[in-house]
Amino acid sequence: MTTNHRRRVGSVRPSHLMFTSGVGALVDMPNFSVLVRGLDDWNYNEVQGRDDWKPIAEPRLLSAVQGIFGKSVKELLPAPWLDGLDQDPRGPASRVGVPTVPFPSWLRCTACNELAPVDSRVFGFENEVPRRPQDARFFHQGCGVKKSGAPPLAISSRFLISCTAGHLDDFPYPEFVHHGAECPKAKQPRLRMEDRGGNRGVNVEIRCVSCGEHRNMGQAMGQRGERNLPRCRGRHPHLNRFDPQGCKCAPKVLTVGASNQWFPQNLSVLAVPRTEASELETKVEQHWNAVSTLPAAMYPYARENVPAFHELTGWSDAEIEAAVERVRARMEQESEEDSETEQPDLRTPEWEVFAAPELPAPTDDFTLRRIGAPPELAGYYADVVQAERLREVRALTGFTRLDAPDPEDPKLVTRAPLARSTPQWVPASEVRGEGIFLRVPEDLLRDWEGRAAESHAMHRHRQAYAEFRKNRYSDRIPGEFDEMRNWPGPRYLALHTLSHLLIRTIALECGYSSANLSERIYAGTEDDPRSGILLYTAVPDAEGTLGGLVSQAEPDRLVRLTRRALSEARRCSSDPLCAERLPQPPADHLHGAACHVCLFVSETTCERGNRFLDRRFVVPVDEHEDLALYRELP
Repeated sequence: MTTNHRRRVGSVRPSHLMFTSGVGALVDMPNFSVLVRGLDDWNYNEVQGRDDWKPIAEPRLLSAVQGIFGKSVKELLPAPWLDGLDQDPRGPASRVGVPTVPFPSWLRCTACNELAPVDSRVFGFENEVPRRPQDARFFHQGCGVKKSGAPPLAISSRFLISCTAGHLDDFPYPEFVHHGAECPKAKQPRLRMEDRGGNRGVNVEIRCVSCGEHRNMGQAMGQRGERNLPRCRGRHPHLNRFDPQGCKCAPKVLTVGASNQWFPQNLSVLAVPRTEASELETKVEQHWNAVSTLPAAMYPYARENVPAFHELTGWSDAEIEAAVERVRARMEQESEEDSETEQPDLRTPEWEVFAAPELPAPTDDFTLRRIGAPPELAGYYADVVQAERLREVRALTGFTRLDAPDPEDPKLVTRAPLARSTPQWVPASEVRGEGIFLRVPEDLLRDWEGRAAESHAMHRHRQAYAEFRKNRYSDRIPGEFDEMRNWPGPRYLALHTLSHLLIRTIALECGYSSANLSERIYAGTEDDPRSGILLYTAVPDAEGTLGGLVSQAEPDRLVRLTRRALSEARRCSSDPLCAERLPQPPADHLHGAACHVCLFVSETTCERGNRFLDRRFVVPVDEHEDLALYRELP
């Protein structure tokens, strides 16, 4: 295969590296697919020290990441990137980016159906136009069918195998077609993949040209097909290695575009000032990467040459040094606490800031303005706060395959590694936006909990949650299994449902796409009850920062939005099926009166994957009006 080609084969947004195209994920290019390589292969030599690229400073998130990996993690780094690609497509920017490798490593000629590995010298590669990396392609240079014109396109083969331990491997075509034996005619047999179209494995047949043996891919599918597959080899192609302990999990066949081949495990925080921190400590945290690495003896030099120190001109060197030590001690304490718990508590500092009687001073990253609940909504909201500026920072801590991770119990699934050894940094991204914080009256929620907590409908939701956990996790937990562990509670169902109703209405009223909105539910626990909802935009472009969402919190608009959301929630075009729906044993779906018509939103918007939703807990939808949080419209 020729190696005279350009490196860049495509582009994704930084946020995609957190949610859809991160380390170990397959990324579909126009003509083939690639696998994002592990952190050991990411190169930052070209970008470190430049003014237009710098690490992400968020001490609270860094402490949480250190609670998972240990103190070896020192930084949160965005993807390597340089400006100037449009001006000079052959310049330094073209050689900076996230490393990938073609995967699956088996390709199929679209003309003659020949199937061969990338490194077999059967296929060539071309990527000759610097400004059009999307034209990069593999081609069959010796095709026996298309002998004139441009050589035919070679595309990635459709099938892979994976297991719940996070391993991924090429489908073993030679072993499969020969029923586990070697080809009697050739040491490296020629194969063909005859694809008759459609999305079913039975439409694909693998044929050995050398000996004439053939086998249908349908024999590798389903539970019966698992018996025809070899044992998992423990391969991590993004790390270019195999697990030394091997793997005991049974592999399953996946197609290249399968949505369950990669699930991210992320941590996300809002950059909020600490309620107990001084102004100096807040500024030190904001510029932690620049301030914490310098000894006090260099502060006079830094005041003249380091931009971060320009914001510290009102304090002496001794005060800055003392503030750095206090922040460092607090970070170390939080990191130790996070390592002792299964999931770090990242929401409490945010709730304390939003619910504080006195809002913090505005900064470039975080600006709040309290406008209070309008008189018409006095019994519906206890407080309304406009978040005119927000900064959300996300870090990728791992990923899983086949099994989606539980955000409350991440250890129930096997986390695949990001690097060959313990990483010294993790990928991160930051986005800026705006939002609305709404606090529901505590007495209203307590009264509702007294009516709904022991109702038949809530009992069904508890049963479904227990069944959900037993079906997915009971065989993975040694010792006593607590089927109700991390049950979010009735309060969460009501707040979460209200959040979805408002998101869908805001998307219709102000023109925001619901996919550009996100939610954070502050429901707390029985010992520490909370009652907040944050609806915010946090997207990597300008749409989330133009003031469109904040303006929806103005009194007149908020009254109209709330009235419309609650009014439309009483009826769904799928009623009575939707209104009467409750989890029924043995089903384990975690929603009641909710569907795509009335409540569901995009998966990037909902923090719990459209689970824990039920309209009957917010508005009257059937004969049980006493279950509704709001029995009347404002």
